[in-house]
Amino acid sequence: MKVLSFLPLLLRRPCLRPAWLSSTLIRATALELVILAGHVLIYPSGLAPERRHRTPPPDTGAGSDAEPGRLTRSADTADAADTADTTALPSAADTRPPVVLLHGFIDNRSVFVLLRRSLARHGWHHLESLNYSPLTCDIRTAAELLDRHVEEICARTGHREIDIVGHSLGGLIARYYVQRLGGDRRVRTLVTLGTPHSGTAAAPLAGAHPIVRQMRSGSDLIEELRRPAPGCRTRFISFWSELDRVMLPVETACVDHPDLDAVNVRVTGIGHLALPVHPAIASAIRQALESDGASLGAPGAAPGAASVA
Repeated sequence: MKVLSFLPLLLRRPCLRPAWLSSTLIRATALELVILAGHVLIYPSGLAPERRHRTPPPDTGAGSDAEPGRLTRSADTADAADTADTTALPSAADTRPPVVLLHGFIDNRSVFVLLRRSLARHGWHHLESLNYSPLTCDIRTAAELLDRHVEEICARTGHREIDIVGHSLGGLIARYYVQRLGGDRRVRTLVTLGTPHSGTAAAPLAGAHPIVRQMRSGSDLIEELRRPAPGCRTRFISFWSELDRVMLPVETACVDHPDLDAVNVRVTGIGHLALPVHPAIASAIRQALESDGASLGAPGAAPGAASVA
């Protein structure tokens, strides 16, 4: 297990003094409330799945550079200008794999509006935001559905591999797909944001929901993910925040498995809801997807540890 340190130096602090932590916690809580309010407003826009439209065949007489295939467009008006074409075969200039964005518990694809826009503006052309039903009661079933989505995306875009960014429960679904359903043959990099890899003790009253019980420490599913996974080809990059009140303990959001190629990135000064929307996290995700993992660490960084905000 490796840990990264690729954020600005002013964000790295050797220790947390109580006064600094208190003021940082207040600011982080205020930011969480603002993000929550904004997300409530745009939540309805993400209820429907993304629309996909067929593109007409290219006009060979007009010198068009379009390719026959399919076009994927987001239903979010904020993303309309940033969503790119998906084609049957990747072009020579489009070497980046598609990125699949997978939301957390009782959420939808609207949580990724800003991250999606950031990726599109920096050259990612194949972006897919997937919704799974809030009535889903089993992470394994959701992972099987993800498997079918990934195969469809690869067939439609012509790419053999994809990257996944999963927030909270979305990251756990993606990890199960990669580690237990053979998804490592398709997933090059899995980025998780505040995902309870070792189970969380938060929200005990919500344990009545089957999926929440599966996210608890010691559940059958969490124990299944502790099993050996020799030869897993996917690279894991996990962002965890010291102020994440959904992850208890906060270190549960780290990937700690001897068979997995994992990099854990410590996030400073923001909470759980801010992880998929904060610009510094978006920048770090872009760097993670572009890197080979080892190049993310700054010179002199301690092995197995890292930092953001």
